[in-house]
Formats: sequence, structure tokens, C-alpha cells
Amino acid sequence: MRTGIAVRGLAPECLRDIAIFDRGRIDWGMSPTLALVQQLVARGQVRISEHGYDELAADGISVQAILLGVALAEVVEDYPDYFKGPCVLVLQRDRSGLPVHVVWGIAKDTVTPAVVVTAYRPRRDSWSDDFKTRE
Repeated sequence: MRTGIAVRGLAPECLRDIAIFDRGRIDWGMSPTLALVQQLVARGQVRISEHGYDELAADGISVQAILLGVALAEVVEDYPDYFKGPCVLVLQRDRSGLPVHVVWGIAKDTVTPAVVVTAYRPRRDSWSDDFKTRE
């Protein structure tokens, strides 16, 4: 994993936007994994896997879009008992409103950082119209 990303490359105003969601706007009825990921992102405790970087680049998705979009993410599939640690596939939107699927994870027996395992633009022929159900 590349460790230099954290959120150091983002402008301060982006970090303020993310931090807003760490102050009471998290829906605690959602996936506990997603709730923790949102908190960690708001605190800047994020890593992006090498595979995650490759997929972001391949689909033209910015790191900033992923970090900002997690606040409004919707759970598609939740894997709280995954053997490598809890992870969750979420639907996010970029600034243009285009869908992005992101797999966020937290390594087993840890509580930080949130890891972008992969991210990609879902294909219409593989997903329902709302991009939440596999076809």
C-alpha cells in the first residue's frame, strides 16, 4: 500500500467539507463499517491501496471525489466478517453526480486507517438502474 496519500494533497477547504460530517451528520443506523470509515475519513486517517490507485486512475476518478463522496455514501454490500477485516461496497457520486463504487475496508484487528481497496465506475450492464443491485 502507498502510505503517503492520507489527505495531505487536498486543499484545506476540502478537509473542512469532510470534517462537517464528523460532527453529528453520520447515520448511526447504517453499516457500522461505513460509519467508522466516515469518521476516519473526516479525521484524515485514510490510505489507498496500490490497486485502488490503479483503478482510480483507470476510470478517471480523483482521490478528492472519493474522500468527499464518502459522507453521502450508500451501502451496496456489507462484509463485516470478512477474513481480512470488515469492508463495505458503497455507492458514491462524484461532483458531476456520476456513480462511483468504492470498497472501503479496515484491516483485521485494527480500527484505523480507512482503506480504499478499490474504486470504479459501475457498468450499466452489470448493475440495476440505481447501481445498488447486481444484474
